[in-house]
Amino acid sequence: MLKDLTQVITAKLKLNLDAEQQALVSRTALAYRDALNHASVVAFDNGKISNGALLQKVVYSDLRGLFGLGAQMACSVTRQVTATYKGLWTKVKQNVAAIKAGHTKKRYKGLDKAPNYAARTVTLNYPRDYSFKSERTVSINTLDGRIKVSYDGYDKHLNLIANCKKIGESEIVYQRSSKTYYLMVSMELETPVVEPLTITRVSGIDVGMRYLAVETDLNNKSAFYSGKQARHKANHYFKARKTLQSKGTRSAKRRLIALSGRERRFIADVNHQISKEIAKPNSLIGLENLTGIRDRTKSRSGKKASKKQRRANRNKAKWSFAELHGYIDYKANLNGSLATKVPAHYTSQSCPKCGHTSKANRPNKGLVFRCECCNHELHSDLVGARNIAMRTLLVRQDWTSTGTLSMCPDVSGNEAKAEVLQRFSELRWSLDTSPHPSGTPPDGGN
Repeated sequence: MLKDLTQVITAKLKLNLDAEQQALVSRTALAYRDALNHASVVAFDNGKISNGALLQKVVYSDLRGLFGLGAQMACSVTRQVTATYKGLWTKVKQNVAAIKAGHTKKRYKGLDKAPNYAARTVTLNYPRDYSFKSERTVSINTLDGRIKVSYDGYDKHLNLIANCKKIGESEIVYQRSSKTYYLMVSMELETPVVEPLTITRVSGIDVGMRYLAVETDLNNKSAFYSGKQARHKANHYFKARKTLQSKGTRSAKRRLIALSGRERRFIADVNHQISKEIAKPNSLIGLENLTGIRDRTKSRSGKKASKKQRRANRNKAKWSFAELHGYIDYKANLNGSLATKVPAHYTSQSCPKCGHTSKANRPNKGLVFRCECCNHELHSDLVGARNIAMRTLLVRQDWTSTGTLSMCPDVSGNEAKAEVLQRFSELRWSLDTSPHPSGTPPDGGN
């Protein structure tokens, strides 16, 4: 039995600022940004500090005196900067490990210079820096005192704010295109307790660029979420970015920042739409464990790669599948469902009908999976989703018998991997009654 769960979500509120309030918020946001960059340089010059308490001792008085920040905002600056450096140090360590393992020869350069903060954002602590008032208004702390602002948002978010007992930090975000400030509020919500017997549906999700997600459940109900628009957009943004970078002007740099923001919002919007469809009630949703997937699936790059391969690498690198998994996870929790990670090894090479695993089952890594042992044919992405669904069913069975939800047996290292793969090799899909080619989408993946 699982303990009571909580889920942190973010509500997006539009701040209805008049001209005077807009000026106050802008002044605060710009000062906060300058403080971030100052603290970032100081941290870099003092050994690339990632310890929040240490950096605060060094820069706290400057943040108060030079930039006029309040005590809470000054502390938020140091926490944000050191969190950035912690993330960069983690990437450096991962890069060193990847070089030693022979996965790459490139050195990560993220700590060669101090990180720069360009966006107008302000982190606010609840209730010291902001608090909600009656009649759908919020009190926000600025450099020149508190202001009371009305706000709008999605009805669901507004209702959650009105009834939520655990409101956390928020962030003021500026959208350049509309010249609008938004308040991004984090809330901790209690979610329904999920037990094995409440799960009525088990599904598997395979992700990729041809189809951003392919979903199937144990009743052979499948859904394909096309990546055609995403690929088109990715290529459009690449060409636009290449043109602007070649110009190198200040105007081009500003347009590059705006372009990056539009691309991020497009990706997030598509991921939200897909995750909403996937996170059905009373489901156990299997997701591939994508940790280290780029190292395990090395593709040709640079001069050795074809034009088509380079384009595919760009598309794969730009799309945030981790974000998609995160959206599925939190929406599942809100719907009385759970998402779990399962090992991704050989999901695209294993036959769901007979269990035979071979690279030859995917001729030229194409759309058709053809088992060289039993001649079973299926759409290759659907094969991956079915294998993930079966592995998820195994997780549910273990959960039911042991009371523990885990994707791996309680053994260590290589032994764990070997045992897991052995159990997976014994899995078989139920009798396939769908006509050939089963599960192939109408557009054939184009």
